[in-house]
Amino acid sequence: MTRLQATYDIESPVGVAQAAAVLAGEQSTGTFIRLAAETDSLRDRAAARVEAVTITGKSDHPALPCRLSADCYEQGTVTISWPVDTFGASLPNILATIAGNLFELAEVSAIRLVSLDVPDSIAAALPGPQFGITGSRRLMGVDTGPMIGTIIKPSVGLSADETAELAKNLALAGIDFIKDDELQGNGPACPLKDRAMAVMGALDAAAQKTGRKVMYAFNITDEITDMWRHLEMLEKLGATCAMVSLNSIGLAGLRAVRDQSPLPVHAHRNGWGLMSRSPHIGVAYPVMQKLWRMAGADHLHVNGLASKFTEPDSVVAEAAVSVQAPVSAGHAQTALPVFSSGQTAWQVGPSMALLGNDDFLFCAGGGIMSHPGGPAAGIASLRQAAEAQKLGLTPHDYARDHPELAAALDSFKGAVNRG
Repeated sequence: MTRLQATYDIESPVGVAQAAAVLAGEQSTGTFIRLAAETDSLRDRAAARVEAVTITGKSDHPALPCRLSADCYEQGTVTISWPVDTFGASLPNILATIAGNLFELAEVSAIRLVSLDVPDSIAAALPGPQFGITGSRRLMGVDTGPMIGTIIKPSVGLSADETAELAKNLALAGIDFIKDDELQGNGPACPLKDRAMAVMGALDAAAQKTGRKVMYAFNITDEITDMWRHLEMLEKLGATCAMVSLNSIGLAGLRAVRDQSPLPVHAHRNGWGLMSRSPHIGVAYPVMQKLWRMAGADHLHVNGLASKFTEPDSVVAEAAVSVQAPVSAGHAQTALPVFSSGQTAWQVGPSMALLGNDDFLFCAGGGIMSHPGGPAAGIASLRQAAEAQKLGLTPHDYARDHPELAAALDSFKGAVNRG
């Protein structure tokens, strides 16, 4: 494949085929009228091309407000391709091409970008994850099984020393990974440098007792030059992970972090619902995660099964699987899926089943902290749930001889019904 190719679900008052032609023109050589400079040879060389149109249905009313009115709003799927010479391996410009002004076209009453096929030439020119699954396992000291993580809660309000004390207790309880909440940045109440110094001191002390240093993802989200400074500081302290908020720093910011980072980049997708919640407009996760992976994300949040958010389990499953699928035909650039949001022992086995492997990070807050036996028992319950799945046993059967799992299943039984 030598062209970048994107597929959209479309609804249109002028017909799907005509809307596809308008889209291809708007997002390449055309405008609302044919220009003298838009010669046939220029179009052959640089124009987007409509590769496929499939009609799927119709409606007597528009899905979204639309300036053009019609008796029938035709629905369908269209595939558009672009020559890579018009944008090269520039992720910000690729995004402007596949997800730019097209969402505002009057000829569409709904449009959603649902898939993206990337040529090997683009994937080869971009860095991709530096650590991914294998490097993250090595740094956490977790050879097999899901990596178990948690989030500092309360999200904000703790001092640097209070955060360090909680991190130390979690490390001694057997956690593999801890992360800042995305709301905890570098504010005056808990400056990143103070927090990082206190937390790394606590984790180093805990490692002297346990023989293993817990990975902590410090939220470095900031201006680009500040993020570079934060990375340098974390490296000096012996930290092993940096977190960024993807939708705050953008693709260029993520690439800038990846290019300077000696640490895995834990990529948080907070704000994702703005791009994805509506079925009538926006971008599907399998598209954006490819761009984020090519830019260098090592860990990618995918929500969680039976979570506290609106996404159904089918969408979560699609997201998780996509993070482990190749970016292009010849380039894997695999990242570590991160399950989070209301996760408990109930969701561990199903998460393993949907991926067909245990190469994921399972982040639980209340599922660990609120276990009746305390955090150590909460962590044990998650590992026991994974063991049950690996042995082909139901959680209830395995819980007969594992009291931590039994207590978790009883305490968090409401979690299984959220999906």
